[in-house]
Amino acid sequence: MITNTELEYKGDLYPSKIVSYTHDVDSVYFYTDNSVILKLTVLRDSLIRFRFTTKGYFSNDFSYAIDKSHSHGYNHLTVTEEDSYYQIITNKIICKIHKSDLRSSIYDLKGNVLLEDELGFHWEESYEFGGNIVKMSKASRDGECFYGLGDKATQMNLKGKRVENFATDQYAFQKEQDPLYKVVPFYIGLHNKQSYGIFFDNTFRTFFDFCHERRNVTSFWSDGGEMNYYFFYGPSMQDVVTSYTDLTGKPELPPLWALGYHQCKWSYYPESNVKEVAAKFRELQIPCDAIYLDIDYMEGFRCFTWNKEYFPDPKRMVSELAADGFKTIVIIDPGIKIDKEYSVYKEALANDYFCKRADGPYMKGKVWPGECNFPDYTNPEVREWWAGLFKELISDIGVKGVWNDMNEPAVMEVPNKTFPNDVRHNYDGNPCSHRKAHNIYGTQMARATYHGVKRFSYPKRPFIITRSAYSGAQRYTSSWTGDNVATWEHLWIANIQVQRMSISGMGFTGSDIGGFAEQPTGELYARWIQLGVFHPFCRTHSSGDHGNQEPWAFDEEVIDITRKFVNLRYQLLPYLYTMFWQYIEAGTPMLKPLVYFDQEDIQTHYRNDEFIFGNQILVCPILEPNALGRRMYVPRGQWYNYWTNCLVKGGKEMWVDTKFDEIPVFVKAGAIIPKYPVQQYVGELEFDELTLDIYYKEGKEKSVVYEDAQDGYDYKKGRFSFLSFQLTGKGKEVNIQLHKEGKFDTNYSKFKINFIGLPFEVKVIEIDNEEIVFDAAEFKENQYLIVPKDFNVLHIIG
Repeated sequence: MITNTELEYKGDLYPSKIVSYTHDVDSVYFYTDNSVILKLTVLRDSLIRFRFTTKGYFSNDFSYAIDKSHSHGYNHLTVTEEDSYYQIITNKIICKIHKSDLRSSIYDLKGNVLLEDELGFHWEESYEFGGNIVKMSKASRDGECFYGLGDKATQMNLKGKRVENFATDQYAFQKEQDPLYKVVPFYIGLHNKQSYGIFFDNTFRTFFDFCHERRNVTSFWSDGGEMNYYFFYGPSMQDVVTSYTDLTGKPELPPLWALGYHQCKWSYYPESNVKEVAAKFRELQIPCDAIYLDIDYMEGFRCFTWNKEYFPDPKRMVSELAADGFKTIVIIDPGIKIDKEYSVYKEALANDYFCKRADGPYMKGKVWPGECNFPDYTNPEVREWWAGLFKELISDIGVKGVWNDMNEPAVMEVPNKTFPNDVRHNYDGNPCSHRKAHNIYGTQMARATYHGVKRFSYPKRPFIITRSAYSGAQRYTSSWTGDNVATWEHLWIANIQVQRMSISGMGFTGSDIGGFAEQPTGELYARWIQLGVFHPFCRTHSSGDHGNQEPWAFDEEVIDITRKFVNLRYQLLPYLYTMFWQYIEAGTPMLKPLVYFDQEDIQTHYRNDEFIFGNQILVCPILEPNALGRRMYVPRGQWYNYWTNCLVKGGKEMWVDTKFDEIPVFVKAGAIIPKYPVQQYVGELEFDELTLDIYYKEGKEKSVVYEDAQDGYDYKKGRFSFLSFQLTGKGKEVNIQLHKEGKFDTNYSKFKINFIGLPFEVKVIEIDNEEIVFDAAEFKENQYLIVPKDFNVLHIIG
């Protein structure tokens, strides 16, 4: 017998000509004469799904990423046949499918090209594993820019980069290192002032090339699975990001305390050490809402146990911490120690809940407890069991949140640092190997954890944080950027990563402030805390192997800077809470890179450092030592320097002076910024006024403030307060209109209004068309006014 494997190797295969098509409600099926089928589904006028199969039929349609609770709909859909292509027209876009080779081209209604295939869909048979290596290449135009893809330690603009998506435990990763912990196969393209997005919903190892290999070609491919992607049309980046976030889901509101400052270390133990750290925060008057217990709180690193030597009475300790305003968060890893006396192991073993190798034995690997087996979180029965394990921690002991780590999944002392490919998973009734399940393992663990913590925290809201995640994980959990390093380079990386995660649907993200590995200088820690308080998740975390990293581990100047900026975060909690409300309501990113904020200004397309915090605060961190100023780009519009109240005109790069206890922060002209008084923890104080900082503007500006009970679910029944302020400034007068929605009545009865930048001397103040008496001299000196919270119109006249 003669075999010639080279003759058998087929290389890349392509769809041939279309022989027929069918139109079924929102989907159009195109059939080729070599058994390729394209199912094109119009979900919205601006959202189209492309799904290909090479075998003449589709496998079961299942995705962990898509939010199935959300329905879709379009306004218009027609399908026509032309000489060389089929044409699908919606109210927003035109899509042409070419008859000769199944390639697609997408246009706006004016006929401008948005995205078109280069080679289009092609594939390679995977002889080693079966199935296909699926590929897609798109034509890229000169000047096109690319953003998104979640957890990447590289420039904001991905043009010229090739990246890989495979959830990986990358301890002490470096700039440009890839892959990292999270997988978000979603990117945004921008060209000619129009944005579009691509979400490649494939959980196998995936790759994206943004004109790296070939100058005018963008491509993405996967080691297995389907070519299954979604196209989003803007034309604004805001439209693309909110549509993607809507598709993959949004979280519920966290409790307000989860947006406070958190302190963590590997590890705080024994109990006396935990109490000492908590007491020091209160002594130094540095606000803090949560303290974390890493793996050393457990008995031999066994999940759901306590080390009785270190923590003899955890319920008492947690209660005493809570009395002083601290919420206790504990770590839970996926590795379950192989120990026949260990109840969690015995339950999982008895019910056959562990992942198995292809030939039958349980997947076994070394993690912190030693030899472990690993639950298959893709099995709904396992997730339900796992959720039930949190009863003692949450209901009985009083723990307020859970931190999932090592869930890439990470395995020690093996070359690839994770499960072998032959490990089998249930995949919610769609059995598969670890090649398909790897990237969603961490998300399914976080999902099971979320349901458990929510069940036993009710009627309060749960708090979950995860290291590994796939698109859609934001429905269940917050995240952080993993084991970073105490270097200036990593401060730069943290700034980029959190911005990128924010426009990739996973807004509730932060970094380990100060760096996890190695030891920061006092200056580096100070600069990091100055950035970290403007991240949605705000936590200092470090490896105890490298020394202490609490604020008081540094000198008095650093302590004072930490206090100043953490105080600022607590003052801005109503602003931050409002940002979060807009995120869950509309999918609006909490942090906005400058290109998102103003995509039509080409100067923003390659900016990395500056970002918009919420809608109206511009932040630019100091990213190098010994700097008392920096050059930065201020976007178009007018902006007030937060520290000096000086007004600058944007649309240009400028030098900004700072001090060691400042970073460049600007507030948009016309903004109304709400502030609480400084509290040592959320809920410490009852207060009777909300401060509103009002920045004068010639023209109009809208600001909003969302509030509720700060925890619980009454907000879903309409018990919230949503204030809309419309500021109109012209000449020597300012008009502020207030409209309120919701049934929630806030505890405070009045606003303390601070006016900033008024260009005239105030002579008359009217509230709801009635002139009020005020001390003109005192107002001129202090520039503030106390008014009732239920006013409708405030009129300031010069």
